[in-house]
Amino acid sequence: MAQVIPGENEGIESALRRFKREVSKAGIFPDMRKHRHFETPIEKRKRKALAKHKQRRNRSRF
Repeated sequence: MAQVIPGENEGIESALRRFKREVSKAGIFPDMRKHRHFETPIEKRKRKALAKHKQRRNRSRF
């Protein structure tokens, strides 16, 4: 869990900027997007197969 305690003379903008940086370091956004909707096992297999296919295609270009 990301937590930022603002300093005495720190503005809200800089505290928010530090909070956003902590959230991105913790990897919360990708996890949040992944769990936004329920994914059936079939959809999960299709997504993984598509990612594998894209990865293989990118490797073969080099």
